[in-house]
Amino acid sequence: MKAIRRFTVRTVLPEPIRPLARLATNLRWSWHLPTRELFEQLNPAIWAESAQDPVTFLGLVSREELQRLAADQDVVRRVHEAAADLDQYLEQPRWYQSLGEDAPRCIAYFSPEFGITEVLPQYSGGLGILAGDHLKAASDLGVPLIGVGLLYQAGYFKQSLSRDAWQQETYPVLDPDGLPLTLLREASPDGNGRPVEISLPLPHGRRLLAHVWRADVGRVPLLLLDSNVAGNDDAARGITDRLYGGGGDHRLQQELLLGMGGVKALRAYQRLTGAPAPEVFHTNEGHAGFLGVERIQELMSGDTALGWDEALTAGRASTVFTTHTPVPAGIDRFEISQIEHFFSAGLAPDVPLDKILDLGREDFADGNPFVFNMAVMGLRLAQRANGVAKLHGVVSRGMFSALWPGFDHSEVPITSVTNGVHVPTWVDPRVSQLARDRFGADAESEGRWDLAYNVSDEELWALRREMRVSLVEDVRRRLRAAWKKRGAADAELSWTDSVLDPDVLTVGFARRVPTYKRLTLMLRDPARLKALLLHETHPIQLVIAGKSHPADDAGKKMIQDLVRFTDDPAVRHRIVFLPNYDIAMARTLFPGCDVWLNNPLRPLEACGTSGMKAAINGSLNLSVLDGWWDEMYDGENGWAIPTANNDASPEERDDIEAAALYELLETQVAPKFYGLTVSDGAGAAGPSQSGPQAVPTHWVSMIKHTMTHLGPAVSAERMLKDYVNVLYRPAALAGRQASAHGYAEAKSLAAWCSTVRAAWPQIQVEHVDSVGVSEDPQIGDDLQVNAYIALHDLPPEDVAVEVAYGRAEDSDELTEVTVVELTSVEDLGKGRYLFSGTLVIDRSGSFGYTIRVLPKHAGLASKAELGLIVNA
Repeated sequence: MKAIRRFTVRTVLPEPIRPLARLATNLRWSWHLPTRELFEQLNPAIWAESAQDPVTFLGLVSREELQRLAADQDVVRRVHEAAADLDQYLEQPRWYQSLGEDAPRCIAYFSPEFGITEVLPQYSGGLGILAGDHLKAASDLGVPLIGVGLLYQAGYFKQSLSRDAWQQETYPVLDPDGLPLTLLREASPDGNGRPVEISLPLPHGRRLLAHVWRADVGRVPLLLLDSNVAGNDDAARGITDRLYGGGGDHRLQQELLLGMGGVKALRAYQRLTGAPAPEVFHTNEGHAGFLGVERIQELMSGDTALGWDEALTAGRASTVFTTHTPVPAGIDRFEISQIEHFFSAGLAPDVPLDKILDLGREDFADGNPFVFNMAVMGLRLAQRANGVAKLHGVVSRGMFSALWPGFDHSEVPITSVTNGVHVPTWVDPRVSQLARDRFGADAESEGRWDLAYNVSDEELWALRREMRVSLVEDVRRRLRAAWKKRGAADAELSWTDSVLDPDVLTVGFARRVPTYKRLTLMLRDPARLKALLLHETHPIQLVIAGKSHPADDAGKKMIQDLVRFTDDPAVRHRIVFLPNYDIAMARTLFPGCDVWLNNPLRPLEACGTSGMKAAINGSLNLSVLDGWWDEMYDGENGWAIPTANNDASPEERDDIEAAALYELLETQVAPKFYGLTVSDGAGAAGPSQSGPQAVPTHWVSMIKHTMTHLGPAVSAERMLKDYVNVLYRPAALAGRQASAHGYAEAKSLAAWCSTVRAAWPQIQVEHVDSVGVSEDPQIGDDLQVNAYIALHDLPPEDVAVEVAYGRAEDSDELTEVTVVELTSVEDLGKGRYLFSGTLVIDRSGSFGYTIRVLPKHAGLASKAELGLIVNA
């Protein structure tokens, strides 16, 4: 018989071991190996049964067993030592506490998904994993961050395959009481106050209510809003049903709850805990963009009662927007009428509706003015914005350049902070243990990656093989389980016991499966791939995983095509596809692969952090020069797959790049792994003939180089320090200045912007002349440039008049540009001014210059911020 209702009863622990509850609910255990080892040592069998989930573990241990553990003094001592270690971690000053008063007192970080541990399945892929690593690194560095997201009743989907290899999705419902979460409650003497309730008005007199769950990610609280509450109607209860599970109104309501409801949840958290108000609001992708509207609503109501322009100016100053999207198709876009429909219900009663609609309206060249673009809103609501790799910054500046007409793409105010990965989460414990054993705990905690050179080749090679063996064992177990779900009987699955070889070069490929990531590029020439897999002296083997979005049939077809190839009895021992890729699978996959493959269509990979996770474990990357690899490939940390000329058709491009991939694997990667040279013949010893081969010294030197140079560069600690120094600190200072003295600066800047915008259409560059150029100009000559500018109603201090000079192409386009600001030297009357300055001719060949006028104010974060420019 089946239960009509199911709920989780939490364990009451005996007093001597009560700290176990806190150790279980603080997610630091997900990256702190000693805490996980403590739980495992209490009862290894139950720990395995719990899938290494401390909350589940405590629920499975019997009362008698708990009493026995509480009576064991050694257990009690270890539990209290672990709790004291957690307390010290939570309380002691860390890197951030050394920064001084200009560092923000609190930062709110909004994201639609957070990948912290498989125990809390609230992530779909790279965006969520990145957000989880962001919180963990913030905790380790002592950054006072608060995460804000949604609690999805079914998380993302679980993936399995049908007999004919078609992706199938299931959505197991999660019970929050069985997760490492606590419900945020109103204050009460017994600590059991009513749940905090966030409320948003919906059309037709309906309301959307949400409870707030808190996860503790080390020092960082993560607030997750949950609409599955009794006060909602069925439609409202289902708003947080699943991650990326619906479109249209469903997705819009999720994003309204995340952004506007998230700010309300933060305010409730501040009120109940006394936590400082966030000085910086960080929007991780456009999904949370409505947080800016809620903040404007706060500023336009209550005691501040700012006007629209003033509230927008004040809110923008302290907001950071991060875009992860390299293609317009990846951005959420809604009909303007949809936005109007929902905001007409009173979501922001003090904010003019037309102003809200204009925030996301594509009112620029080639835009659709009837569409509301969430990324456009994010950029308009944030004074600072960034992409997630240097190349992605370039792509983003081009993609959003229409918002800043008249500016070169390089001047579009979107910088970049390259993503990183949280090393303690993703590095294999055996790598950490080796570092501790050989060099002491300080070497690990201080990130002494250069010490990899002090490990012998033999020891490092043996460690790499040990991790490969673990991967092979995990693959065999997972593959057998996957085939049973496909309907196979045990009797026909004996072959899975010999899948993969721990002494064969192992290549990994695991990520989401949109078409641009080209899961099936490796199948472009099936015969050639088969030859690589079955090569007599230097074979390869492939471990592949990934989920396609439930609505993406093209991605599902790619998975089906790949799995059908892997089903071939001739190669199935050398190539496998593992369903249901998640954090648990990744922990074995990244360390166990010798090479990490990535072959997206360049430049459509925003960052691609999976290769980073492989690198910190000593894997080498084999990738198209896209995302992070474009800036960090140096020739000794892996291989770059050449990119076809952009003039090639999609078919030609795939053919060319697949051929290059096969060539690299066959002539460079595999021979180097086996210690062969290209001239080594087919008779050279291969894995099937000699077992584990001798140490390939060049390969191991590449591993050491990778760990030494990429280790610190790809760490989330480096990433977070960049965010703090490049974005958070300037945003906090700008926010403080804007709000000081009753928002005097925000009011002044808003009025100034209004004046400048009104006057801008009248500004003209009337005439430009130059003095000092001889008939035969030479390098080193001075050139005096005079620009006669009609400013009409603006004073000269409100503008910057610049001369931009450099190499002039045949089209008169300037390249290698240098910019010098001219000085106002004479008031010519009637709003006309002479600006002058001197530049040095610093190059030979075709030389050119131009004049331009831009707004100038200390409150602007960049000269392009207002999108205003007059070019000569």
